[in-house]
Amino acid sequence: MSVQLALQDRWLDLSDLLRELVAQGFINQDSAEHALNARRRHVANGQMHPLEFIASQQLEDLSRPGKHLDLESLTLWLSQQAGQPYLRIDPLKINVAAITPLMSYAFAQRHKILAVSIDRDAVTVASAQPYVKGWEADLTHVLKLPIKRVVANPVDIQRFSVEFFRLAKSVSGANNADQPFNTLGNFEQLLNLGASDQEPDANDAHIVNIVDWLFQYAFQQRASDIHIEPRREQGTVRFRIDGVLHNVYQFPPQVTMAIVSRLKSLGRMNVAEKRKPQDGRVKTKTPEGGEVELRLSTLPTAFGEKMVMRIFDPEVLLKDFDQLGFSADDLRRWHDMTRQPNGIILVTGPTGSGKTTTLYTTLKKLATPQVNLCTIEDPIEMVEPAFNQMQVQHNIDLSFAAGVRALMRQDPDIIMIGEIRDLETAEMAIQAALTGHLVLSTLHTNDAPGAISRLLELGVPHYLIKATLLGVMAQRLVRTLCPHCKAPQDLSEEDWQTLTRPWQAPLPTHAQRAIGCLECRDTGYHGRAGVYEIMQLTDGLKALINPDTDLLAVRRQAFKEGMRSLRLSGAQKVAAGVTTIEEVLRVTPQSEQK
Repeated sequence: MSVQLALQDRWLDLSDLLRELVAQGFINQDSAEHALNARRRHVANGQMHPLEFIASQQLEDLSRPGKHLDLESLTLWLSQQAGQPYLRIDPLKINVAAITPLMSYAFAQRHKILAVSIDRDAVTVASAQPYVKGWEADLTHVLKLPIKRVVANPVDIQRFSVEFFRLAKSVSGANNADQPFNTLGNFEQLLNLGASDQEPDANDAHIVNIVDWLFQYAFQQRASDIHIEPRREQGTVRFRIDGVLHNVYQFPPQVTMAIVSRLKSLGRMNVAEKRKPQDGRVKTKTPEGGEVELRLSTLPTAFGEKMVMRIFDPEVLLKDFDQLGFSADDLRRWHDMTRQPNGIILVTGPTGSGKTTTLYTTLKKLATPQVNLCTIEDPIEMVEPAFNQMQVQHNIDLSFAAGVRALMRQDPDIIMIGEIRDLETAEMAIQAALTGHLVLSTLHTNDAPGAISRLLELGVPHYLIKATLLGVMAQRLVRTLCPHCKAPQDLSEEDWQTLTRPWQAPLPTHAQRAIGCLECRDTGYHGRAGVYEIMQLTDGLKALINPDTDLLAVRRQAFKEGMRSLRLSGAQKVAAGVTTIEEVLRVTPQSEQK
């Protein structure tokens, strides 16, 4: 590094950085001069960090042909020049409540630093100015702990400083000492003698800020669910990302209660009723301006109300079948069934296996202006203008069966029933199919052939199943490999046979394995895709359906006629380098022998 850059307490200089980048062969002299001229033209850019300015110029990176020098690669380069560790700030891994009291917001902003972790041995502080050391002595003196320095992206430092300190201020503002924990509904009450029983106001500006932050943060992190869980000592917030829960923040108990109250009022639920489970919904906007719907559910627990919010991104509805993970053969079989004028199509799988997404994507394609498409759901998952949607209301005896009965008088072409749970609903679905309607619904079974035995167990006569059932699709969601860090893998014959037995598929040559990087939080996975088992009800299968149906015979016949099991469907994704054997084995049931 040049002498000018190495001087103590020197802020980074654009000219010095460009000179060093030229000397090390990252950019040519012309690019450096272009950047300097651009800085002179835009005096306002003096407020911008030099690395941020260089990144904004989109200069070609000579060390990586075809790529530009971006802020992250420049930050990594700077950390190597300064001999300080590089850190990509992951907000999910930062204990915000522990790091914000370490320094004031004014101190952090003045020195452009952010504390990112603390333990018994040291405080780790991120900075994008590795040669400015003046603040270290002051901080060491106050904290009585040594400082460990890391270099991080200047934009992240600024953004997370603002977010973390604003959140901490809101939490401490809401957690006023004069407002102790309201023990209503707390089964292990701690009595505060002489204390007024007052919880923070759900419409308090601090609580409003926290709830807004919670939503925006969940959208940025691609969360599918937000869990707010009260405990005696503190409330915990967790996000489910790609099917796995992550701890996000811990709030004082009364703040947790106020957050839940605020969310209940947003979801038009009864804020005063804390003893009964309730459901609600909220529509809000992402930072990019897109509309997102959230489904809210409360549950009374030992220390107050637990709330879970399911996030429904409307972009899911706009996805095409190949984005959901359908192969060309899957899609052909699925379209064969959904193009029929009447009959029943069932989608099966456990909770969280993507059944709703598949159904909505399919219905969106079927809901043309020439068709009347009606749904009855419990509750309505996503409000969609192309459908006529009705919600089950148990308090007024509007069940699935009663809803289908009412829909039948609405001149429908296609009916979607949220779930077939009992004989009455199954009979109404069959009635609708027999009278010339296409019916789509869901069942909870392990695989596609299992849907037939489930219908028989509910009490549906075998001849009605033969007459109305068009087909069944079982599905699961597997996590897909992170595109930034996946690496080729040679599979062992034994592992591959475990997955594909008894089909004896050839060993794939393009399999990939999970590595883990900053982009995927060291999980090795980013996003999810569906694996599908589609069983069309052919004449050969119908012949096997009787009061004592042999499920194994049905399964064997379905395999003969081209049905691929969930595991084999997963194996295709392994062979294509989309996911891993471990992931497929984790979510799919054991295939029966052919």
